[in-house]
Amino acid sequence: MVKKILLALTPLLVFHSAWAQNPLQTALHAWVADEELERAGVSITIIDTETRQVAGSWDPHALLTPASSLKILATSTALALLGGDYRFKTELQYEGWIDAGGTLHGNLYIKGYGDPVLGSDQMAEADDLDAVMQAFQQAVSAAGIRRIEGSVVGDASWFSGPPAPDSWLEQDAGNYYGAGAWALNIHENLYYLPFQQNPKLNGQPKILDPYPPIPQLSFANEVRSASKGSGDNAYIFGGPYDYSCPVKGTIPLGAGTFRIKGAVPDPPLLAAQLLNKTLIMGGIDVVKAPLAKTEAGGAERKVIFTHYSPSLQKIVERANQESVNLYCEVLLLALGKKKYGEGTRQAGLRAVMETWADRGISLEASPILDGSGLSMGNRVSSYQMAQIMRKIYSDPQLWPLFGPSLPVAGKTGTLADLLKGTAGEGRVQAKSGSMKTVRSYTGIVRAKSGRVLAFSMIANGFSCSGYEMRKKMEQLMLRMVQE
Repeated sequence: MVKKILLALTPLLVFHSAWAQNPLQTALHAWVADEELERAGVSITIIDTETRQVAGSWDPHALLTPASSLKILATSTALALLGGDYRFKTELQYEGWIDAGGTLHGNLYIKGYGDPVLGSDQMAEADDLDAVMQAFQQAVSAAGIRRIEGSVVGDASWFSGPPAPDSWLEQDAGNYYGAGAWALNIHENLYYLPFQQNPKLNGQPKILDPYPPIPQLSFANEVRSASKGSGDNAYIFGGPYDYSCPVKGTIPLGAGTFRIKGAVPDPPLLAAQLLNKTLIMGGIDVVKAPLAKTEAGGAERKVIFTHYSPSLQKIVERANQESVNLYCEVLLLALGKKKYGEGTRQAGLRAVMETWADRGISLEASPILDGSGLSMGNRVSSYQMAQIMRKIYSDPQLWPLFGPSLPVAGKTGTLADLLKGTAGEGRVQAKSGSMKTVRSYTGIVRAKSGRVLAFSMIANGFSCSGYEMRKKMEQLMLRMVQE
């Protein structure tokens, strides 16, 4: 009987012995023993992309909040389903008829299909606000329209549902990184809010006019001056369709101007207002006030101009390099529309889950609430994320499109300062995630031996600072580089 038990245990003993002799696993155990991680939730998975074997792990199936590293799901799925050459269109349309004198008896529409960079000044490949509005005005003139008896209408009916998830924090919703996603977006759905700085500590800086100008938008100024060099700690409180916004927090004292960024409350309406103003300044009369439309249906229209975004590959590149939430929320809606004909967040999440289920990775047990990772309620495991990263890297069609979007340690994007001047510089490509007591990285490591490791590390609830947590994770990445 004892002999049988020993024989049965032999494979387990061999496995345990081999695992214990794995230097990377030993390093992981030592890393997790850090007293500042004693009460933290930590999930780590490292996979050899060639052998597909787990090279090291710690609590790999624990579901934790990933923050922005979740963007890998929306961006990779969009490239897989829509293709790198996909471009979002925006159409200029009219309903009614144009008489011999050039009067349009009907409305002029800007019909959005989700372009997140229409009028952007953040993306080099995109047409900025002035270029877009001038192109629209020229198209109206070329159509022979000299007067519009109706309204300029921003049509965002291609997508449906709330522009922002209920799971986002109130303090995020009014700020640029918490801007909602519509079918018609403009200027990345952000505005600049400048302040005239106050030279006195705890003095009140003066709010100046926002750009682009947004009619009826008002602010309750509760901002105070903090010490020089203290940075932007001011928050705009609001959300979709909120036009009265308290502004709280601090900006540095000084004698110049200091600019923060807010979320446009109604981008489809703002797009209509901006075009309305451009047309009038160009000598085209518009009789009625600009409007926004979110419901589908209406009279038949004629398209007079189509504007196209840069390629999806370029949009994904900036989404991951600079961690742009808006882009990923739009991609989620576009995925739902593409796969199920529903431009909703729920349909988009279903598309993501089904796409990865088809590739052998289940996300069903993971609460995923958005495409950007801004929701604190998102939960994934490092095992899921590392396996997805391995699949992306091993896909000869997907990796050439997706790979350039991942920041390179010590060189580009949000990883420009990570591992700089170390053996890890240039060898780690990853999407980072950061919130209060949340740090994560998912990507690949090109080890000195030639091995390519897909990895994901997520930490929640640590007792050290975010910067210190980053430095700890850097040490683990350096250990992977030595493999």
